[in-house]
Amino acid sequence: MGHRLSKIYTRTGDDGTTGLGDGSRIEKDSIRVEAYGTVDELNSCIGMVISQLSPKLMQNCNHPLNEWLSEIQHDLFDLGGELCIPGHIALTSTPIDTLENQIDTMNTDLPMLKEFILPGGNQPAATCHLARTICRRAERNVRTLSRTETINPFGLHYLNRLSDWLFVTARIIARLDNGTETLWNRQR
Repeated sequence: MGHRLSKIYTRTGDDGTTGLGDGSRIEKDSIRVEAYGTVDELNSCIGMVISQLSPKLMQNCNHPLNEWLSEIQHDLFDLGGELCIPGHIALTSTPIDTLENQIDTMNTDLPMLKEFILPGGNQPAATCHLARTICRRAERNVRTLSRTETINPFGLHYLNRLSDWLFVTARIIARLDNGTETLWNRQR
């Protein structure tokens, strides 16, 4: 593959518009740009989680989280491409099925929830909770976009399942260094 970005700045966006993958231009504050921008933000946050999963922390983990998170980053890049190129389809049901299988596998290692969990734990677990909230925002943005434009429904399904995946993963990560989860205290 040749060079994809030969020049980083073009000045074409100085007027408040941006180019989509199909060559058309739209306002930078459009819901489409908001949707794929939030997916990009989520991808960056997942990169932060990966960077915080040290080999020492991961030695007690029964799951290949780094590998799974990397695959999720690729899926999110595909979703961003779909949102940036109107009419483009990249996601199928396969990554959704993969997330569901991974959730089921990880959930067998966890105690049943009896209370809500406050976002936190160790640093990578807290970052995973942050990624979960960004994922929910991305899902809301994509849903808003779907009201006015045709999108691949697998993108919404994927984001919905991914937020569940990130919740379960945050619970797994919180336990890797003998950390604990902070339960919501109704009585405080």
